[in-house]
Amino acid sequence: MSGSLQTLTLGCSKNRVDTEHVLSRLERAYTILPEDSTCPCDILLINTCGFIGDAKEESIAAILEAVERKKRGEIGKIAVFGCLSQRYSKEMPGLIPEVDAWFGAIGFGELLEYLGVPADGGNETGRHLTTPSHYAYLKISEGCDRRCSYCAIPFIRGKHRSVPIEELVAEARLLAGKGVRELIVIAQDTTYYGLDLYHRRALAELLQRLSEVEGIEWIRIHYSYPADFPDDVLDQMADNPKVCRYMDIPLQHISDKVLSNMHRNVDGAWTRALIRRMRERVPGVVLRTTMITGHPGEGRKEFQELLDFVKEARFERLGAFMYSEEEGTFGAEHFRDSVGRKTKQKRLDELMALQSGISLEFNRSRIGSEVRVIVDGFSDGMLVCRSEFESPEVDGEIFVNCTGIENPLSLVGTFIDVRITAADEYDLIAEMINYE
Repeated sequence: MSGSLQTLTLGCSKNRVDTEHVLSRLERAYTILPEDSTCPCDILLINTCGFIGDAKEESIAAILEAVERKKRGEIGKIAVFGCLSQRYSKEMPGLIPEVDAWFGAIGFGELLEYLGVPADGGNETGRHLTTPSHYAYLKISEGCDRRCSYCAIPFIRGKHRSVPIEELVAEARLLAGKGVRELIVIAQDTTYYGLDLYHRRALAELLQRLSEVEGIEWIRIHYSYPADFPDDVLDQMADNPKVCRYMDIPLQHISDKVLSNMHRNVDGAWTRALIRRMRERVPGVVLRTTMITGHPGEGRKEFQELLDFVKEARFERLGAFMYSEEEGTFGAEHFRDSVGRKTKQKRLDELMALQSGISLEFNRSRIGSEVRVIVDGFSDGMLVCRSEFESPEVDGEIFVNCTGIENPLSLVGTFIDVRITAADEYDLIAEMINYE
């Protein structure tokens, strides 16, 4: 096969890394079109998500839309891979027969062979970036050994498998050579990294090694599990200037009852102590977390406890989603999905309304401060930027007036110093102090 190929990546940033690894093996055989291209293509490759109900619906809708494009002659063939097709490998081909080929999420040999590329050739650390060229995600492990009662990832992706440090450092060097200046470290559970290979938690060691790669200026951590959190990671955040004072740590709940039902291996007291320790050990740290509303066992009392905890902890960033009963999980087999959808949605809305006020208070507290930011883009006469306290795609942005700059686009991918002048609950406005 040859010709033009376009990808569509759905779900989390871990899927994006998979897509980029696949594309790195295809870029010599195909003309790779941007994901937002409206041009016809010979092959559309869709990387799907199958985590929860809403994500599955989004993936199916995207496939059906691609089928319509194929009927109109805009697409030659459709190939689907990723979590949805891994999870429903027997059902999906019969449900949507217009798709030309289905592949899973573990190993891409069959997919590459279908596309006419040898599966046993090429650089395993190769990447064809689909993010802006100055930042990239670095997936440090695959799968998960946790058994959270609501989560389907372990039986979709398999057991936890760490990528060796040397391979990750090599990949980071490759990315830095492409102009990447910010690495976002991701995995299903980043703090579990190294236990299978080195019989110890090795995330802190990995962060140190990555920070030694020439060209990398920022390293931020996503998806950290709270149980047995390694304190040497906090030392890296506090002492290593390249490690952002930013932590994405999905907590999911605070009620002992709900955490027990979730199989999270922590209780409320442990969680509160961990948050206090993070703030004490890393002054100024920004914490992003995720919560679930309506999990079995969550009554009004447990939900109120969650609200009280969010008021107390003052998370700078917080996202949430409604519990989705997923077949094959412990929760689906042993708990009744007893909280109605309307109640779940009401609780979600109440939680996010509370968080909106907390986020606004945090952002307003930054007015007058001077911060270093990276320039992500240029739009409507403003530079679109982030500081170490904002992660791409999930957090707000800092908009900087660039009046007087002759070529603002030349600043994309560089660092500049700005002063915050205004804020809302999501975004900030700033003025430029100086630039590279």
